[in-house]
Amino acid sequence: MIRGLTGAGIGKTGNLRNMIQLAAEYNFGAVDTNGKALRELIGDQEASAANEFLQEQGVRIGAIGLSAQWRIDDVQFRNGLAQLIEDAKAASQVGCKVCTTFILPSTDLEAAQFMAAATRRLRLAAQIMDAYGIRLALEFVGPHHLRTKWKNPFIWTVDQTRYTNELGTSDIKKLDKSQIVHVHINDAPSVPVAEALDNNRLYPGEGVIDLAGFLQALKQIGYDGVVAQEVLTPQPPTESSEALVRKSQAAFDRVFAAAGI
Repeated sequence: MIRGLTGAGIGKTGNLRNMIQLAAEYNFGAVDTNGKALRELIGDQEASAANEFLQEQGVRIGAIGLSAQWRIDDVQFRNGLAQLIEDAKAASQVGCKVCTTFILPSTDLEAAQFMAAATRRLRLAAQIMDAYGIRLALEFVGPHHLRTKWKNPFIWTVDQTRYTNELGTSDIKKLDKSQIVHVHINDAPSVPVAEALDNNRLYPGEGVIDLAGFLQALKQIGYDGVVAQEVLTPQPPTESSEALVRKSQAAFDRVFAAAGI
């Protein structure tokens, strides 16, 4: 498995180039980013310069986020397709194979109608990405406080998304590795599950989640892709990005060692 970083939990790195250099310095092999930042890295020159830089650093682009707004209406979604295509082109030029988006567990829209619209929009987004050799990863969001934040319940369970949440390592072992496109990792404080907040996460190894078992289960089914840190917090971190990436390295060292990986 490849250790990765997202922008969550590492402060302000300035730009993607700086983030990549920090990742390399502290033993991370991938970074998640967005299409705009990736296009800026490539610039007006050939992508070969960006690829050379990535190879020198020993870092890959783990994933880009889905930029097209698919959660509201067809007009906003269609208006974002041109940029989505540009994102896909840029990602393919540097060998990025994954695009990610998240699904919230409740909605103010009628759930059945939203399901139909979301399926149609996400299928089109996936088809666009597939044309560039990129898989679309769907991440559901499970914390209880978001399941009731909006009027109607939506997707948040393993059976609905083929991912895992609030379950055990045995549930991961039931999955085929092809069903796992990308992995984010963080920890949680010792509170009842129903009180765990989506934006109050800890660095790996600081909380109560069985991350060693989680990683072992991924290894057992043969997953060898990116495991990227995503530490969401109520307030932006105040430490320097270098200090936070160093802290992240120590956190990964702990949980990977505990998992025997």
